[in-house]
Amino acid sequence: MWSFFSRDSTKDFPYEIGEPVQQFDSRSIWSLHHGKRKGASNDEVSVFVYDIKNGTDVKLELAKAAVKRLKTLRHPSILQFLDSLETDKVLYVATEQVEPLGTYFEKLTGEGPQKELSLAWGIFQITRALSFLNNDGNLRHNNVSAWSVFVNGSGEWKLGGLEYVSSTDLSAAPPIKIPPALEIYDPPEKNDSNKLKTSTKCSTDMWGLGCLVWESFNGPLKARGNLKELATIPKSLAPLYCELVGASPANRPNPADVITKCRKPGGFFKNDLVDTLLFLEEIQIKDKTEKNRFFSGLTPQLDIFPDNVCKNKILPQLITAYEYGDAGSAVLAPMFKLGRLLDETEYQKRIVPCVVKLFASTDRVTRSRLLQQLELFISHLQTGVVNDQIFPQIAHGFLDTNPTIREQTVKSIIHLAPKLNYNNLNVEVLRHFARLQSRDDQGGIRTNTTVCLGKIAPHLHPQVRQRVLVSAFIRAMRDPFPPARVAGILALAATQQYFLLAEVANRILPALCPLTADPEKTVRDPAFRTIRGFLGKLEKVSEDPSLRESMEADVHTATPSLGNAAATWAGWAVTAVTAKFYRSQSDTARPRPPLTEQPSSSSISTTTSSVTSMTSLEHESADTSASASDYGPDNWEQENWGEMDTSQDPSSPMAGTSNPLTASLNMIGSMHDTRDGWDNEDWGSLEEEPNEDLDENDEDELHRTQQKQLQQHNQSSPATASSTNSSNTASTSTSIPTASINNANNNLPNHHNTSSPSKMLALKNMTNIINNTTNNSNSNWNNASGDGWTDGDFEPIDEPSTGNPKLDEARRKREEKKMQRQRELEARRAARSAAGAGSSSGGPMKLGTKKIQLD
Repeated sequence: MWSFFSRDSTKDFPYEIGEPVQQFDSRSIWSLHHGKRKGASNDEVSVFVYDIKNGTDVKLELAKAAVKRLKTLRHPSILQFLDSLETDKVLYVATEQVEPLGTYFEKLTGEGPQKELSLAWGIFQITRALSFLNNDGNLRHNNVSAWSVFVNGSGEWKLGGLEYVSSTDLSAAPPIKIPPALEIYDPPEKNDSNKLKTSTKCSTDMWGLGCLVWESFNGPLKARGNLKELATIPKSLAPLYCELVGASPANRPNPADVITKCRKPGGFFKNDLVDTLLFLEEIQIKDKTEKNRFFSGLTPQLDIFPDNVCKNKILPQLITAYEYGDAGSAVLAPMFKLGRLLDETEYQKRIVPCVVKLFASTDRVTRSRLLQQLELFISHLQTGVVNDQIFPQIAHGFLDTNPTIREQTVKSIIHLAPKLNYNNLNVEVLRHFARLQSRDDQGGIRTNTTVCLGKIAPHLHPQVRQRVLVSAFIRAMRDPFPPARVAGILALAATQQYFLLAEVANRILPALCPLTADPEKTVRDPAFRTIRGFLGKLEKVSEDPSLRESMEADVHTATPSLGNAAATWAGWAVTAVTAKFYRSQSDTARPRPPLTEQPSSSSISTTTSSVTSMTSLEHESADTSASASDYGPDNWEQENWGEMDTSQDPSSPMAGTSNPLTASLNMIGSMHDTRDGWDNEDWGSLEEEPNEDLDENDEDELHRTQQKQLQQHNQSSPATASSTNSSNTASTSTSIPTASINNANNNLPNHHNTSSPSKMLALKNMTNIINNTTNNSNSNWNNASGDGWTDGDFEPIDEPSTGNPKLDEARRKREEKKMQRQRELEARRAARSAAGAGSSSGGPMKLGTKKIQLD
């Protein structure tokens, strides 16, 4: 029983008391300690301690009066009371975590331009607290100074030191201060009874506010005479300060009048920080239009605000406004920008749950803003969260009917790629990329898909990378949209370290060569540059075969470095591809309709932009009237690609084009669909099947099918064209790749009357071209046009033996069959010529006007 009465009651206090705050106990009856709630290491508080055992009755009465006032006075600018405990030895008072303004001044000296904003907000808060006491509570504080004001972690100034609070109905004489060091803040009328009679209910506190203003710009007050020094007082505040410290108490203003004057334009309290914090305090009563306008203009202002205010005051308000209010997606940009001020633990606790919740939103504007701001928070997201919760939501954007969402989804993969697992990156992402690059009706999206693929190449699995990149970039180089072709060229150059040299010689260079005659100079220039680079690599290896291993070192490396590539000949392309996206003119000039569900994506013909403001996201236009010739070569190196135009972007990748070369590229591309695999989304087999694998029966069947198609074509082709057109057709066909010439050979017209000399010359030229192209056993280049390349210029090169007798025998039989077919073709042509010469009475027949069809 005696143990019950003798136990220490301080153990019931739910807060642990830590180290004391220096300098405070000499200016107060309290000692201030750091503290925290028991069992909660992160819940920090401040504990005011009064030693009853070693104190006096007067001090004890003052302490009890302060606790009573602190419990009953609730105001945003008055120190927040948490708990108290009184024993026969000590009196504890727990409040929010704060530190005295007298010691906080040392931190303000290093804040530079942010200092005046912080001081304006702090003085405003204390003035507001005094207005509440004097006008609403009919109370005098009687103790306003730097040691009765406290600053919390949010940079807010809170009024404390309530030991001397009295009613305005009592005598206006200031009380006697304990300790005596506080008497320096007493007004001059304390010792003048005549002036004391003219005192108002707020004159004493206004004198104290004047002292606080002086201390805010000069540090703790040492002598009352120092108040006359105005050098450091801002000009916008100097006239009012003189009224506050005036000798006549009747002329000192009311705190409410101080706020009114200083909140006017040009006043000391009229600045961005005070306006922002006051709006956030009243955000619940603001309408949606005001909120959107406020949050839209908040982001650029955050750079000039103090970090502690942004982190602990503004950011929590933004999170609350989005989760529990109707602030909308406009709050996301400032919220993510402020997230950089948090440490990793705080970010995971406060921001990440909000981000995961936001990605599940079906609101297009919210999704768009999240994708735009992804780079600000992706580094804080755990790999598991990205793959399991965020990527499945982002992947829906690839199929969105709105092109803006599709394009921003493509660009978001740049930031997500390092955190995606094998299936999400190498299967799901590439599957969507293949569909967008080959089928999307927006040229800008097709272009950016290629750029993005070049950027994420280091993160792809080596086998997937080797199988996909060349096919994808070759597909881009056949795109009818000029920037898409440029993107394909640059991507090839930027990722050159991932290609085998044999692949460079057999696939890449043959695909690049037609682009040297592209109608757009912006396509031709990088094509020539890239070809020179690849040829240089091949030439070095030819001179020194030992270099092959080093040049192909990154092909099978899981995480190669782009830094090594940047130091090679392709550094210019690395800079272009890894830094820039295509950006359409619609970014800054074209209005767009709202981001709403649309019936069909084909109804949108504008290319979308890389960085789109929400104003432009609300409007879309079908204007594509500018000229594609504006695509200068430097546009790929500039930060703003917005001046690139889309006039040559058809509504669909399969749309026709008026340019003959582009049409030829498209036809060639269609003939190689089965080779690339990227175009038809066949990810299982992207390798070309060689024709040599056909057996003899298959070759015979193929030959009979081609002869049948040739006869059907001859029956349907009119013979109304001039011999000149036929000759031109035959001569220009020399620039078409081998596959095209073979098809042309099968489709040659088989007219019965061919007595025209011009026709015979054209047929002879075409025959020589076809023979030189299809003869795989001989490398001699015959030129029937007399360009100087003769049979004696090159020696025949025999094909190397495979070492397998069966394969060598099959190859020999195929070559013999080819030669036999050529001899039969020559015999048929000679017979037709002889027949035509015998029937010349009707005049020479003209060749048909129909050009060779490349099926």
